Amino acid sequence: MSADSDKDQILELTRKYGETGAAEEFVRGVTPIWPSGAALDQDDRVALVAAALDMRIAAGVSARKFERGLTNLFGLRKAHLTNSGSSANLLALSALCSRQLGDRRLRTGDEVITVAAGFPTTVNPIVQNGLVPVFVDVELGTYNTTVERVATAVSPRTRAIAMAHTLGNPYQVAEIAALAEKHDLFLVEDNCDAVGSTYQGRLTGTFGHFATLSFYPAHHITTGEGGCVLTNDLKLARLVEQLRDWGRDCWCEPGQDNTCFKRFDYQLGTLPHGYDHKYIFSEIGYNLKTTDLQAALGLSQLSKVPEFGEIRRRNWNQLRKALDRLPGLVLPEATPGSDPSWFGFVLTVLPDAPFTRQELVAFLEQRRIGTRRLFGGNLTRHPAYLERDYRISGELSNADIITDHTFWVGVYPGLSIEKIDYLAESIIEFVKGRTREVV
Repeated sequence: MSADSDKDQILELTRKYGETGAAEEFVRGVTPIWPSGAALDQDDRVALVAAALDMRIAAGVSARKFERGLTNLFGLRKAHLTNSGSSANLLALSALCSRQLGDRRLRTGDEVITVAAGFPTTVNPIVQNGLVPVFVDVELGTYNTTVERVATAVSPRTRAIAMAHTLGNPYQVAEIAALAEKHDLFLVEDNCDAVGSTYQGRLTGTFGHFATLSFYPAHHITTGEGGCVLTNDLKLARLVEQLRDWGRDCWCEPGQDNTCFKRFDYQLGTLPHGYDHKYIFSEIGYNLKTTDLQAALGLSQLSKVPEFGEIRRRNWNQLRKALDRLPGLVLPEATPGSDPSWFGFVLTVLPDAPFTRQELVAFLEQRRIGTRRLFGGNLTRHPAYLERDYRISGELSNADIITDHTFWVGVYPGLSIEKIDYLAESIIEFVKGRTREVV
């Protein structure tokens, strides 16, 4: 039997293996309803096993195909896979600080506008590169900031804007991109929670100088761990590649040599002429690459982006309709002009409600319904940012409300209509019970 036929047989058995499992029976109050999770099928299992059989353990053919697929999805020129979305943000901000950008580069002490109520890995690369975060507040309901708040935050030291589309809900990215252009600022779109979301009919992740993605299992598609940096700017793309790949000047793919046909004919820095180009370093870089196993899974998942987005929208709309006008809660709202591919369904308990966030969350958790905080709430209140150099523009009153009163529940594709019904009924039962007690 040939190696190819052996492989085909193994992959056929792999597909059958996953099909033998019994479908999950949902038991109310017993079966967990997770807030997020990966949606994996037999195609994904086969893709992983096929890559493993070929022993593609470093980035290779699947990685290149996945990168091309991502550029096609977003209509951008370059995509570079990374080992996480957090690394993607680090690479984007670090590239903007490169000396190779000349007068365009960000320097120590320059300001970068971001939001206070978010996930720290949007903010951390600002601090890690010696830049100064400028925190602005967000709106309750959309949980994004506004172009007015960002405009007010701009100072003579401001050089960039770096913000995430909160839980898949786009911020006013077209207007903020225009503001960035007006003030000659870089815009980094953290699109990790928003793959498939649109603003004014255009995909988020296509407005800024950089877009970053995460493929952690909680996100819209997954590679287990992983991320990506996308851009239309070839100079910025080259810097990301260098920083991701140890800081080296060479652009050969792993296992390749002399792509430029002058490997031993360079003279850079104060090195001797002819020093091996594969070992010339032009940046203080990292090793933040992905593997072909991860990319093979991502490539399988990529075709499911539209389907996953529709299920997320269906689940979110089902919850929104069921909970409409329920007292004591601020329900989420899509940013006007947007069509979010929702990451979660966020709820804020009003300060004067006859119940607290803690009480509602405890009730849901007792019913095996998982909840999550809106990330860090007001990040300036965390120990990591105490005694750090940052500026606050205006007040952060809504970020403080989020810290005390906000949480979210899941809408990811692994949640059936039956599970969403139970989730909604549980919230309604709790709220109406507490409201009757007060009356």
